[in-house]
Amino acid sequence: MKLSFYTTLLILFSLTYSFAQKSIKIEGTVIEEDTNIPLEYATVVIKTGNDIVTGSITDTKGKFKIEVPEGTYVISVEYISYKTKTFPAQTLSKNTNLGTISLALDVDTLDEVMVVAERTTVEIKLDKKVYNIGKDLTTAGGTVSDALNNVPSVTVDVEGAISLRGNENVRILINGKPSAMAGFGDSNILSQLPAEAIERVEVITSPSARYDAEGTAGILNIILRQKETLGFNGSFTLTGGNPDNLGLSTALNYRREKYNLFSNFGWRYSDAPRTTFTDVDYFDTLDEDGELDIPEFRRIREDQNVDRLSRNYNANLGMEYFLNESSSITGSFFYNFGNDSDVSLNNSERFNNNVIVEETLRRERETEKDNSFQIALNYVKKFGEDSDHKLTADFQYEKKKEDGLTYLNEDYLFTDQAIPEPFQIEQEFTNEDKNEYLLQADYVLPLGKDSRFEAGYRGSFENSVTDYQLDQEDTDTGILEVNEAISNIFDYTENVNALYTQYGSKLGKFSFLFGLRLENTQLKGEIDSRLTEQELNEEFGFPIDTDFDRNYLGLFPTVNFIYNLNSADTGNEESITLGYNRRINRPRGWYINPFPSRSSRTNIFQGNPNLAPAYSSTFDLGYLKRWDKFTLTSSIYYQHETDSFERVQENTGQQTTDGIDIIRTIPINLATNKRTGAELGVMYSPEKWLRLNSSFNFYQFETEGEFNDVDYGAKNTSWFARFSSKVTLPLAIDWQTSAFYRGARQEAQSDTEGIFSLDLAFSKEILNKKATISVNVRDLLNSRKYKSVTTTDFYSRYSEFQWRQRQVNVSFIYRFNQMLNNKDRSGQRGNGGDDMEFEG
Repeated sequence: MKLSFYTTLLILFSLTYSFAQKSIKIEGTVIEEDTNIPLEYATVVIKTGNDIVTGSITDTKGKFKIEVPEGTYVISVEYISYKTKTFPAQTLSKNTNLGTISLALDVDTLDEVMVVAERTTVEIKLDKKVYNIGKDLTTAGGTVSDALNNVPSVTVDVEGAISLRGNENVRILINGKPSAMAGFGDSNILSQLPAEAIERVEVITSPSARYDAEGTAGILNIILRQKETLGFNGSFTLTGGNPDNLGLSTALNYRREKYNLFSNFGWRYSDAPRTTFTDVDYFDTLDEDGELDIPEFRRIREDQNVDRLSRNYNANLGMEYFLNESSSITGSFFYNFGNDSDVSLNNSERFNNNVIVEETLRRERETEKDNSFQIALNYVKKFGEDSDHKLTADFQYEKKKEDGLTYLNEDYLFTDQAIPEPFQIEQEFTNEDKNEYLLQADYVLPLGKDSRFEAGYRGSFENSVTDYQLDQEDTDTGILEVNEAISNIFDYTENVNALYTQYGSKLGKFSFLFGLRLENTQLKGEIDSRLTEQELNEEFGFPIDTDFDRNYLGLFPTVNFIYNLNSADTGNEESITLGYNRRINRPRGWYINPFPSRSSRTNIFQGNPNLAPAYSSTFDLGYLKRWDKFTLTSSIYYQHETDSFERVQENTGQQTTDGIDIIRTIPINLATNKRTGAELGVMYSPEKWLRLNSSFNFYQFETEGEFNDVDYGAKNTSWFARFSSKVTLPLAIDWQTSAFYRGARQEAQSDTEGIFSLDLAFSKEILNKKATISVNVRDLLNSRKYKSVTTTDFYSRYSEFQWRQRQVNVSFIYRFNQMLNNKDRSGQRGNGGDDMEFEG
């Protein structure tokens, strides 16, 4: 490509020259020489000598039309990876039609195209940072979760939970919308989708009014690859690894003038071990009558090893059909099937006076089948020649069905009891059905060249029914009987209706975006239990409303500013951003369901039906400085959250048959949570063969509040940092290193140690650059372990948890017909992102 990127921007976004003399029109059609297919987004440049007068780009049919004053001009037509066609200087005094202009493929520029696709870059926009993932070797053969863990500001912990700036209340969107691929509110399926599916990640810390107000930390919008290359093209990826990790995925695309067919298919098999170690010391406590309560065991140590067999299948099929030059409709179908089988062995040693008095072995077999699918329709209508003046409408329907069975039994290996109390065999049956509908409409109206008004509606309607049954053995008869106090059916509904409007404008170097969103949230729950409401209150120790219907109406303003100290055209880009937004954290169904889930006989998680939404206000100040080879991004932020969620642990007052206290974890509304932080990111490419990338995030959080007369207030600081380097070795072998460290942190009841991990990867392009073979090692030092100490008034517990051990993967990727990288059809995809792209 002969023109630089900045020159092209100058052509596209500079003000049109105003001339007093007569204007004439220059028009024509640009096509691909071999196929005669129109080339959309080809660049047409009008020059006088070496000076650019004006320019334009072609539309969906390859056509262009430019107005210039009478004069003598040189005209050139360019398109990435094609040979430029130049018309010699000629004097024009009347309207001129250049006819059909054929461009031939330029083989010499193909390598340049591939290099651009490899680079990881960052763009600063009014409400977000956009990270183009590029070619990340350390996640080749990995999953979307692995790729997210390499994005600045984002962390994925050892259990797969995603955090933004250390806050787990982050909203996950796929192509700008909630999706079955994002796991219906959880991130489980992101650990199944291949990392190669990601094109870019938008880190939205100050979301505009267009976005759902859910997520106090902000939004992660994952944009999946959807090739727009002319003709038939695609790629195949084959992965093998140790511990067992096999995967096969393919992306196929067929593009013609009137339609675009796209598809993604994936299969993954893994058998990854997980380990957990806990060491608990129990204290003497006082009961309700003030008498000393001595625990049955002073100390309990547990070693748990879990073999996790996972088989996952997913498919995404879609078609975009161009009704005419101004409108299109896109339909897609996504399906996912997961079949998991876990086998857990838990060895438990119990001590009194530092002497082992009992040892048991607990076996747990768990199977789970997940079926989910999504149907999505998107319609785009453009008005006139202005592609920004448009109406988009979306409809989505999602359904998920999950069936789980868990079988538990425990046996004595050693005991000092003369007649030991036998353990109960337990069986859990969980059936969950979820249905969700989404309706959305957005209207964009440009007001002049640099201003725009937007308005829209969004409605999401979700219902989930969870049928849970616990069977426990009668140790006298050996018969499994239903536990009436625990078994239940929980019917939960969340309906959200929202209206929004926003206005943005650019005044010289200054841009702003003001928005206001009105949302009504309805949370409904109905509990079908064999116990009465009074019996439930006595069983759980707090009031239980078995049939509730709550409505919350809220206004959510957003304000975003950006000031460009220097523009991108100067080659020394510099900008300052400032944002404010108000957000909501709605309690999900499992946070409200009061019936406990039994991760073990002695530890349960119990929802809180009295949980109310949390609200946050966040301020964010950012700075970007970009040089030729160096990019610096930084920001400071402050968040104040009311009724924030906190998971606390307390004694239920109940015991197992062998006298061990049963501990429950329950979410509560604390009074406030204040979070202050700063982040810094650098990207440096001193040479073509070396690229460096690093980020650092430091934050302080302070919580206030109490529950059941216990003060859970805490104040602490934490930080995390990552470093990545990519080096091109001799023989064109790429070597990438990625290191991550999360500092120690303290919460209301827990102190967590820091975590360090190191990833390495090597890759080589083969078969005339149509294929890539790569080897990577994730967590090279096998150090990614979660270590914490939890202290309450009745016990102290040390925990060590490793979700996944060191992983070695070998991947082979084959691409065909992907050299002709056409650009996206701007505005046609309906990604749902904010189009007020006044970039910094």
